[in-house]
Amino acid sequence: MIEPQASPRQPASPARPHWGAEALWQAMVPLLPGLSIEVVQSLDSTNSELTDRLRNAGRVQQDRRGGRVGDLAPQMLVAIHQTAGRGRLGRRWHATPGSSLTFSLALPLQRDDWSGLSLAVGLAVADALDPQGQRIGLKWPNDLILNDVAGALPTAGSDAPPRAGRKLGGILIESVPVGAQRAAVIGIGINVLPQPVAEADYGAATLAEIWPEATPQDALARIGAPLARTLLAFERGGFAPLQPGYARRDVLNGRQVRTTDAEMPEGVASGVDTDGALKVVADGRTRRVVSGEVSVRLAGAA
Repeated sequence: MIEPQASPRQPASPARPHWGAEALWQAMVPLLPGLSIEVVQSLDSTNSELTDRLRNAGRVQQDRRGGRVGDLAPQMLVAIHQTAGRGRLGRRWHATPGSSLTFSLALPLQRDDWSGLSLAVGLAVADALDPQGQRIGLKWPNDLILNDVAGALPTAGSDAPPRAGRKLGGILIESVPVGAQRAAVIGIGINVLPQPVAEADYGAATLAEIWPEATPQDALARIGAPLARTLLAFERGGFAPLQPGYARRDVLNGRQVRTTDAEMPEGVASGVDTDGALKVVADGRTRRVVSGEVSVRLAGAA
């Protein structure tokens, strides 16, 4: 059963006042006018729910000239327990109640080219949770990585490749046509607290390792406004202005990787292009790998 808690336009449920949806809404609504925030106790997938809502809105727009004003208003949906979360390529995302932050943000993006959007989102989350850039790296195209050693990420001007770490979180972006417009559904899942062994993914990291007092709601409070600002910056200028920031957290750069691209099955990752494509070098040749085409693993990894 879904139990809506905290749309800021309704009184917060006394059972979950600590989620702070009102304060989060106040921080984000100047950036995303019309935003609504809803926290539910349990849901199969926040991405699936928002995608369904947008598709229904699209059908209404087809039936009514001009549609309704609120059909494309930004929506944030947070699940305290997500029972059937999805990762990239349909992989399951494990989440124990109270241990993970799982939420989705749906909003229209007035930009034709969305190349690099998942990288921009990852950068926003990493910068919000690790502003010093010491521990959270980014693995193309949509993973947040916790490095096990402080300072493992390269400093500006350093040629040393960063160390590989453990997966802290992931991003799933879906595009939904709504009438003549297109909306992004941006799903984010972050391991905040340790999960029972039976539920945990092998090699998973948690935010509590670098922020011992962290709770899922604290993490959301840190992420909300920076994520909105980054999305607005992406809408204006695409990924290119964000590429240097991504490069500083890129855990694949300089490392031997394997891909499922038959023309470039293995090579050395050489950063990302200004449109977010992964560059892989082998035999003196550089090939651009586009998100959605391949799965990338560190060479030698299981």
